[in-house]
Amino acid sequence: MAGIALLAVTAAYLSVGARGDWGFVLGFRGTKLVALLTVATAIALSTVAFQTLSGNGILTPSVMGFDALYLLIQTGLVFTLSGLGFATLDPFVKFAAETAVMTGAAMLLFGALLKDARDLARMVLTGLILGIMFRSLTALLARMIDPSEYAIAQSASYASFNVVEPALTWVAAAMTLAVGGWLLARHRRLDVISLGRDKSLSLGLDYDREARRLLAAIALLVSVSTALVGPVVFFGLLAAAIARQVAGTYRHAVLLPVSALIASTLLVGSQTLFERILGLQTSVAVVIEALGGLTFLYLIFRRSVR
Repeated sequence: MAGIALLAVTAAYLSVGARGDWGFVLGFRGTKLVALLTVATAIALSTVAFQTLSGNGILTPSVMGFDALYLLIQTGLVFTLSGLGFATLDPFVKFAAETAVMTGAAMLLFGALLKDARDLARMVLTGLILGIMFRSLTALLARMIDPSEYAIAQSASYASFNVVEPALTWVAAAMTLAVGGWLLARHRRLDVISLGRDKSLSLGLDYDREARRLLAAIALLVSVSTALVGPVVFFGLLAAAIARQVAGTYRHAVLLPVSALIASTLLVGSQTLFERILGLQTSVAVVIEALGGLTFLYLIFRRSVR
């Protein structure tokens, strides 16, 4: 059912409002569609995998300071290179640097989870403190640069699905496909990891080694999606929550592809509605994030009531 819905919104995105040469239309919209599918898949898979590893259904890797780190990187580049240097920076170099920095930071941050799988409060608190520190450094740099140059950094600091570098889209898609295939191939181990560290060890699984590999995959997926379009905090939580309800199982052989399909359907469908039907030239990320934030609050209140 999720696959049929994705095909429907994909057809609508490619065809609604199309005029002129279909070869040009499909080529232009097709690249943008690949970017949407890549970001949605990367965010959904990383969220499901992170929730499995942490044993908590209301956590996402993006709420652990990724957005603040991304903002700091953008502002730091403008501060160091100036607005002109930032605008002329090679997109591949920028993409590679951002991915490398955020992946390394994620491994250092989430590595705390490996020391004590039950100490989630410390991990969350560490992420929040680092996020505050990154935002403070960003504010400091913002006061030290020219206002016009800060506007350049600010425009690059919000998730935007309207303007995506075509060449980077295919690189990100290949990386997401490779990591997603790796996760799906290890779905049985993910099922065991979801039982917790003690039960995983009792079943003969090398939990620490598998956790390190899983953390690397999560960090890479989040870093790629963030470097491609910008920070998206709550979208993964929204997609994962819906996927768990639709799938009706915790088996990752089903949960992983279903979450990717639902996330892709939500993102492509929302972009089609805003861009093709309503004619609003704005980013759909605002609405997606609002729905994800409401989902986050709902999950918290539901657990507190229980």
